[in-house]
Formats: sequence, structure tokens, C-alpha cells
Amino acid sequence: MTTSPEDHGARFDEKADEYDDDHPPEYENCLSLVLDHARARLEEGDVVLDLGAGTGAVALALATGDPRPGRAVGRDVSEGMLDRAREKATERGVENVEFGEGRFREPNYDDRVDLVVSNFAMHHLSDDEKREALREIADLGARTVVLGDVMLFGEADPSEPFYDPAVDDPATVGVLADAFTDAGFPLTAVAPVHDQVGVLVGERVPDGEMPGDR
Repeated sequence: MTTSPEDHGARFDEKADEYDDDHPPEYENCLSLVLDHARARLEEGDVVLDLGAGTGAVALALATGDPRPGRAVGRDVSEGMLDRAREKATERGVENVEFGEGRFREPNYDDRVDLVVSNFAMHHLSDDEKREALREIADLGARTVVLGDVMLFGEADPSEPFYDPAVDDPATVGVLADAFTDAGFPLTAVAPVHDQVGVLVGERVPDGEMPGDR
């Protein structure tokens, strides 16, 4: 990680009030795909863990969608962003969602998890930290991971608006695919949104099956 979680938290604390106001279309398209892929794999009553939840866009949308999870849990390093997520949950009367401090490698959640989602957050980690994060997700017992993020399908172009090389560290799709597979989540979907933005879905292979059997 090029910047500590505490520094990232402080940086996003300052952006919390305006964070929902202006996103590039690539971000919105990525968010939409994350929700589509998550809903396609969500089962009624599941527990969803949203890592890097920000102001709660993913967790709140899934908590109130169809099928409806039993619980949606959002984790972030920014108290400012979490406060905004809680405000939105209260304003909308959403009761099957909770938000609290946590990070990819220390999510501060020990109960059952079925589906893990994340949108535009994991690129803050180094490649080694991304691997550690996916291993932590595997240890939680999740059957599916849906990741929307800055990821490199070609050469990096820092002139694009999706990340800041001074504080962010996006991985290539190849590195992410290997990290997913090594953690026990072979990819079942790869959806490019832009040369530097995409969505990956990794799903556990049931015992006795091969990835190509499904």
C-alpha cells in the first residue's frame, strides 16, 4: 500500500459529504455491473459483506433489492464515509444493513459470510496486500467475490481520472486473476468497462468439481 489505511481514511473523511455528487460514467457503469453480478449470485437470506463500502452505495442497493439478503455489512476505513452511509440507511428506513470500521485484511466481522462485494476500493492495496485480502475473504467462508475496481487491461495511463499513482496501486487483470485463483475463487466472469476499469467475479468450486464443470 502506498498510503496507510489511516491516511486513506482521513483523505476520504474530507470527501464524504460530496462523494456521491459527481462520478465519471465509468464508475457508474462499474457500480451497475457489480450490482448486476452480485444480484445474479445472491440468494434470499444471504449475508453480504461490502469491503471499502464508502457511503454505502453497494450495500444499501443490495439490502433493499431482490433477492433480499438477510444482512448487508459494510466496512470502511473512513468514519466520515461510514457516517454518511448510516445516515442514508436511516433516511431510507433500511434495517438489514450495518456499517462499521474494517479493512480488507481486517474486516472486523466474524460471523457467516456468503457473498463479498467491493467497488473502487481494492486498488488502494499493493499486489501482495490484494493477495492477503483475498485469502482473508476465503477464510471468512464466502462462496463468491464480486470486485469492481480500477484494474489494468493494458498499459497503465496515469492521465486517466480513475486513480492517482501517488496514493493508488491498481493491478493488472492477470495479477488479480492469479490472486483470485490462489485464494480458491477461480474467475467465472470478466467484464471490462474501460481499459483501466472492470468487474471480476470469482466463485468457489464445490468439492469434486472442476472450474469448467459449471
